[in-house]
Amino acid sequence: MASARVFLTGATGFVGRHVLDALRAAGYEVLCLVREGRVDGAETVVGDLRRPGELVRALRGCRYLVHCAAVYSFAPRDRALIRAVNVVGTAGLLEAARIAGVERAVVTSSAATVGPARAARPATEADCAEHGAGVPMSAYHRSKLEQERAALAARVPAVLVLPTTPVGPGDWKPTPTGRLIVDFACGRVFASPPPGGLNLVPVEDVARAHVLALERGQARTRYIVGGENLALDEVWRLLAEVTGRPVPRWRIPYPVALLAGCIDEVRCRLQPRAHPRVPLEGVRMSIQRMYVDDARARAELGHRPGPVRDALARAVAWYREHGYLSPRTRRA
Repeated sequence: MASARVFLTGATGFVGRHVLDALRAAGYEVLCLVREGRVDGAETVVGDLRRPGELVRALRGCRYLVHCAAVYSFAPRDRALIRAVNVVGTAGLLEAARIAGVERAVVTSSAATVGPARAARPATEADCAEHGAGVPMSAYHRSKLEQERAALAARVPAVLVLPTTPVGPGDWKPTPTGRLIVDFACGRVFASPPPGGLNLVPVEDVARAHVLALERGQARTRYIVGGENLALDEVWRLLAEVTGRPVPRWRIPYPVALLAGCIDEVRCRLQPRAHPRVPLEGVRMSIQRMYVDDARARAELGHRPGPVRDALARAVAWYREHGYLSPRTRRA
C-alpha cells in the first residue's frame, strides 16, 4: 500500500498529529485538512467539516480517508458546535468521500461509547453506553455515539477506532487528561477525585492502530484501542513517580465534587466565554470504572500497546521542554 494517498482530518490535534506521523512512517502520501494555516512538513488543504460538499475536489485522487477531527469540549457554549462537526460533519464528509471515489475510511470515535465496566466485566465492542447502567454521557461522548451510527450507515466502507484515554507527548492544547498531567506536575492538584477508574493508552500506539485499522480492519466494525485498566489511585501513583510530586492525601467526596461541578456549569452558562474549571460532565464520569477489553484490536489488528508509565513520562518530558511546567518538576 506504500505511496497510496490518504486524506487526513485532525492533523493539528493531539491524536491526529501522531496519526500523520504513523501514516508517513508506513509509506503513505498524506493530504491534511485544516481550518486555517498549515501543518509543518505536510501537504494541506483548507476547508471546514461544516461544509463537506466543498471537500469533494480535494478528496479526489485520495484512495483512503482517516477522519480524526472532532470538537472536544466540556463548555456549554460548544454543545451545538460539537454536534454540527462531530455528527453532521462526519456524515457529510463520508458522503463527500464516496462521491470522490474514496475506497475506505477509518473514523476515530471514543471508547466512552461502549460505557463503563459492567460489574466485574470490562466493556467490549458489543456494549453501548446508551444501554449501560444509566451513566450520564457528556455532549462530546454522546456526539461520538451518534457519529458511529453515521459512519456505520455510510456508503463508504468505514472502520471505527475507539481509543480509550491517550497519553503522551504533543498534547499542546492540552486535552482534559493533559491538563490533569500538567496540574499534577506543577503541584496544583491538592486532592484526589472520587475513586473511579479508566483505561490509559500511549498516544503513539493509538496512532499506529489507525494504520493497522486501515490495512487490516473489517469494514463497519468497532475496535477498542486500549492500554491498561487503572484505578484513579494508581494513575496518581504513576504521576507521582514520573513527576516527583506527592500523591494528594485528601480525597474529594463525590457530593462535594458534584456541587462544585453544578456551580461551575452555572458560571459557564452565565459567562459564555468562560472555560470550565470543574466540568460537570467530567465529575459525573469520574466515579465510573471505564475499563475495557480490547482483545478484538489485539487479535485482528495486531495492536500491542506499550507501558502507560513510559507514556506519562514522555508527556511530562514534553511539557517540561515546551515550558508548561515549573522548574521544580524533576525529570522522570
